[in-house]
Amino acid sequence: MLQTVWVSLSRSWAFRVPDRHHDGKKPSWICGFFRTIIRHPCPRHDFKGLGKARMLKKIQICLCFFFVSGILYEISLLSSCCFSYMPMPKHFLTPEQVLNLGKSIIFLETTDRLEPPPLVSCSVESAARIYQDRPIILFMKGLTNDTTLVLNSSYAAFSLLSSMKNVFIFPLQMETVFQETPLLQWYNQVIPEQEKNWVHISSDASRLALIWKYGGIYMDTDVISIRPIPEESFLAAQKSRFSSNGIFGFPAYHKFIWDCMENFVLKYNGNIWGNQGPFLMTRMLKAICNLTDFKGTEDHRCQNISFLNPQRFYPIPYPAWGRYYKVWDKSPNFNHSYALHLWNFMNHNRKTVVAGSNTLAEKLYKAYCPTTYEDLIQNAELRDFTHSEDAA
Repeated sequence: MLQTVWVSLSRSWAFRVPDRHHDGKKPSWICGFFRTIIRHPCPRHDFKGLGKARMLKKIQICLCFFFVSGILYEISLLSSCCFSYMPMPKHFLTPEQVLNLGKSIIFLETTDRLEPPPLVSCSVESAARIYQDRPIILFMKGLTNDTTLVLNSSYAAFSLLSSMKNVFIFPLQMETVFQETPLLQWYNQVIPEQEKNWVHISSDASRLALIWKYGGIYMDTDVISIRPIPEESFLAAQKSRFSSNGIFGFPAYHKFIWDCMENFVLKYNGNIWGNQGPFLMTRMLKAICNLTDFKGTEDHRCQNISFLNPQRFYPIPYPAWGRYYKVWDKSPNFNHSYALHLWNFMNHNRKTVVAGSNTLAEKLYKAYCPTTYEDLIQNAELRDFTHSEDAA
């Protein structure tokens, strides 16, 4: 193998070529040719042959130049090829580096819990499967830069999600998130302990700031993705003339999101649930659009924002949320939906997916988050059964 070493000479740069390869074989003809040029300069000629010698020397110099240029070009191609396909390991990446990749799918956990429940895990996993070419980010308030998690059986969901190649889990640092937005002054003045809806309000604020600064799609942690959303700038209609804020998407620095943040502060009232969430989105959309009732499964469009039909995410409306945990004679196909919102806020009795129950939710888990279903539901029940047998 040709070994190339830059050595500094008094007036030039040159290659040093070994006499033999590491395998003991003689150098190739290229090595010999190049070595001859470098190590054996042209001998002195008599006066009559001076012109011919000069011509030969010029030819040798030209050959050296083209040879060196070729080697450098090959090295540059090899370097660019290697480094462009050597991604940095996930645990070395910062939130900004991942978010700056663009088109992130963002989830938020604004409680202090560290172990995502199965529905959260299912939401993140389903997004990771549907959007395999996009970063899926779960921000968790309970995490800090100093948090050390032992990824064992007690953190099964955390370990499961961390192992997915396009899933990233980061601490949610609100003061950093709100920098350079209208929300920072509000955040510095509000007293979270005195806010009865703080978990929801802080989530409402954080999702606006993150989407404005970096763009992408925000999803609630009870949204199961079933097919890609084709829109870039969109809001999700919960019903006619009323917008949800449980899922929306915009490019970075979109004026509508900036206006929402300003209105968030101007009309702030933490005592009214949803005032900074779906009611905020609805009043801001009404300010720029003439909203009408939906007919069939068509979407509405106003200016550069798509207002997506309730069938896209809410084919089962919130008063009927319990149907997700019922057994259906014939399961719906959800052909007009991009994702399904399971209304976990309404689930006061904490209904869960049970293996073998044949409910609609169980079928959704099996289809769109099979790893969560197997690891967190089937295996959990198997462990419980084993423990009960051991106790007996």
